[in-house]
Amino acid sequence: MKKQVLVSVDRGETRVALLEAPKKGSQPAGQQAIGPGKGYRIAELYLERRGARSIVGNIYKGRVDNVLPGLEAAFVDIGLDRNGFLHVDEIVMPGVDAPRRGRGSGTGPKISDLLKPGQEVVVQVVKDPLKTKGARLSMELTIAGRYMVYAPTGEGVGVSRRLDDSERARLRREAAGLDLGGGGAIIRTAASGAKRADFERELQYLFKLHEVLGVRVKKTPAPALVFQEADLSVRVVRDVFSSDFERAVVDDEKQHHRLVSFFSRTAPELVDRVELYRGKRPLLEAYGVDRVIDGLMSRRVDLPSGGYLMIDYAEALTVIDVNSGSFIGRGRGARLEDTITKTNLESAEEVVNQLRLRDIGGIIVIDFIDMARARNRDAVLKVLRQALDEDRTKTFTAEISKLGLVEMTRQNVTEGVREIISRPCPTCEGEGVILSEETLALEFERRLRDLAVSRPKVDAFLVQMNPRVSAQFTGNGSRVLHELETETGKYFHFEGSEGLGLAHFAVTLEGTREEVEERALPFREGEEVLVDIVEPHMYDVDDAVAKIDGYIISVSGGGPLVGRKRMVRIDEAGRTAAKASLLEPVTPEEARAAVDARPRVRLPRAGRAKDDKGQTKARTGGQKKKKAPSDEPDSSKETGSADAGSEGSEGSDRLESKPRRRGRRGGRRRSAAKAKTSSD
Repeated sequence: MKKQVLVSVDRGETRVALLEAPKKGSQPAGQQAIGPGKGYRIAELYLERRGARSIVGNIYKGRVDNVLPGLEAAFVDIGLDRNGFLHVDEIVMPGVDAPRRGRGSGTGPKISDLLKPGQEVVVQVVKDPLKTKGARLSMELTIAGRYMVYAPTGEGVGVSRRLDDSERARLRREAAGLDLGGGGAIIRTAASGAKRADFERELQYLFKLHEVLGVRVKKTPAPALVFQEADLSVRVVRDVFSSDFERAVVDDEKQHHRLVSFFSRTAPELVDRVELYRGKRPLLEAYGVDRVIDGLMSRRVDLPSGGYLMIDYAEALTVIDVNSGSFIGRGRGARLEDTITKTNLESAEEVVNQLRLRDIGGIIVIDFIDMARARNRDAVLKVLRQALDEDRTKTFTAEISKLGLVEMTRQNVTEGVREIISRPCPTCEGEGVILSEETLALEFERRLRDLAVSRPKVDAFLVQMNPRVSAQFTGNGSRVLHELETETGKYFHFEGSEGLGLAHFAVTLEGTREEVEERALPFREGEEVLVDIVEPHMYDVDDAVAKIDGYIISVSGGGPLVGRKRMVRIDEAGRTAAKASLLEPVTPEEARAAVDARPRVRLPRAGRAKDDKGQTKARTGGQKKKKAPSDEPDSSKETGSADAGSEGSEGSDRLESKPRRRGRRGGRRRSAAKAKTSSD
């Protein structure tokens, strides 16, 4: 599978995109690249910001802060805000057989015997701090190269299981007898096709890094960072760049030089594949990556057939729901089972695409549409697992349950792109829902009743709240407000703006009715105001309505100006609404534009006929379009036809004439009413 890597470096952020070409004979799926990357799909995205780099792979000299035998773990201070978590399974000490969870007779050394508070240890981060949890640590150190991962405390040589058996056997032969300096090594997937000379050259580089690490550990007091993993672009290119990769495109000269320098030391034959981008458009925009990043915030993912996925994130797991949407099968002989299976097969591939793009980890539950046949369920699971073979992150997939659910896990090492570019909503605090305006209005109504009881000597109150909530009181002719005032014997005025939170409630003034009204009324009679006319008047089509922070202004003659800003003069001002007139009259051009913008009413099929060219047209007695009854002039004056005159005289209660039919000789048949009129 051919691949490309895009590296974009900005002032505070580095973005890396992995592009993959579809296999031969397979249909393009997932988020497609554009421009220079046409024919590739955007498979993986990585973001790293200057102040929040991933610390996976970093090695620290830490100090044990606390040992918890009940958890078989210790918390280690590594100099970060939160202590790291070191489990007993990750403890490696020379000459000590550390206990393993669920193994042995329990007679071996306990974690409290291996580690003591205040003890200094060298640990490596294997999982970034996520949410409220600290970093996951291990004492089994590894130093990653391009072809190999060197483990100073390990033993033997392992080969990646992602390679086929013949290639694994060949690499074992190439690595046989290598001097590992008393440690161990793992040959990576990127080593496919590598020779013994490549391993020997890289081992010298890894030995040098380990030597530098040992010196820093001795000289540096705990807690401190003693080895930092490479930055994002070098990590990604190092981990995935192989003979299958066509090129790496970089838009920053310094980063380009860094990658060239890295490959010059580790793989000189690949230096020519690192290119510096010099296009006029931004790199990720030219390849269509920016629009994919924007789409990662959406819960819904559409499928080519018309179905869609819904992705919901929870604390314990991520749920992906498959829906058929508008897909109803193909052909007249399409069956329900075939339609469901087609949607599920398409969804299986897209689910994996989204897991990789969004870097979703932890427990994942996929709710496929229920299938009746076992062979269809097996086919969907097979497609899912084949797609997961391209995922570099470790996964485990269970069988499809009787409820059509697939349970799987995906290793969660770092934060995904969605978590990096977003934060919880400050209004709902990440819940996704808030109290409705009606609910808040009912709660505020109870507060106002209590306020009236607790302030018996006060006549009126000025209350500050969001206009969308106060509209629950002032809407429908202020019926709710009048009932409340009648019940309490008090007067309530409202003020506020859209900038206030929906749950905001504050009493800003108490006093006599005149005092509160003086401050509460936003406008005075005769005042000139610039308003945004937002909608037509409900009862008079010639007028329109403007709203300022929930205060309603009826603009006389403003019907043609909906969507525009105009200066008006306040004629009458009330507590919740005002009446105003335009300072400048409506121009003929504005009136014509308003008429053209009105939606045309489509007549029923019974009222439609065909013209001489076979084109369907509306029969409205010669009118070109149907207008509102109040705007409609007498049709007889426009067309002079008898039919038009009969329709225009009826106004809004008129009846539509039936479609005329042609006679055998092509002439129009007259209606019975016309025939009678002619005879008279």
